Amino acid sequence: MNYIQNHKTEVIDLGQIDYLQALNFQTRLFTETIAIKTENRSLPENKQLPTKNYLIFCEHPHVFTLGKSGDEKNLLVKKENLELLNASYYAINRGGDITYHGPGQIVVYPIIDMENFFTDIHLYMRMLEESVIKTLKEFSVESGRIDGLTGVWIDIHNEKARKICALGVKTSRWVTLHGLAFNVNTDLSYFNYIVPCGINDKAVTSMEIELKQKQNLSEVKKILEKNIFMLFGMIAQTQSVEK
Repeated sequence: MNYIQNHKTEVIDLGQIDYLQALNFQTRLFTETIAIKTENRSLPENKQLPTKNYLIFCEHPHVFTLGKSGDEKNLLVKKENLELLNASYYAINRGGDITYHGPGQIVVYPIIDMENFFTDIHLYMRMLEESVIKTLKEFSVESGRIDGLTGVWIDIHNEKARKICALGVKTSRWVTLHGLAFNVNTDLSYFNYIVPCGINDKAVTSMEIELKQKQNLSEVKKILEKNIFMLFGMIAQTQSVEK
């Protein structure tokens, strides 16, 4: 079968949205994409449909999420006390350990068919990291990777290394779910209630901390979107999906 590659990608900005609502939305698109791929297997090539790609941007109210390989002990606050923090907690099906999402953090959920671009999950993760590294560089913030640790870090070569972007993804039949969380104007005090990503010897940071002033979230988002499109070779698609 000759795969019909489609680089067109629809950008959807959900604004600030409840975590479960966003999860249900991205899961719907994820499931629809897998269904198209499954149906194509039984069709002649001239009847097959190209799969669609989506890039979802959003923010969440205060929430802690635990990946399927994580340890619940890394949530350092009792669940019955979460309401006092105006926060919620969910164990979900992405990779990775525990993390925090909240206002001032850019969350990106790429729901893409990797067969439209490349079939390499390691490269996929590195490309997401690279999009954040390039975005930070445009604000004169140097960042990079640490061997053996996922995400984007500041001061990677010394003991003051601190994470500015976390990643956690799931894939099925080369279709992606979940994504990245990029601290821009994030309230970092919420990270005190967890062992972020299960790593207890490194700090977290944000663009606001590194640049010593609040950032224009819309501007950062626009630059991040540009870098993701450039790295993946995406082509803008007019929005068609109902939020």
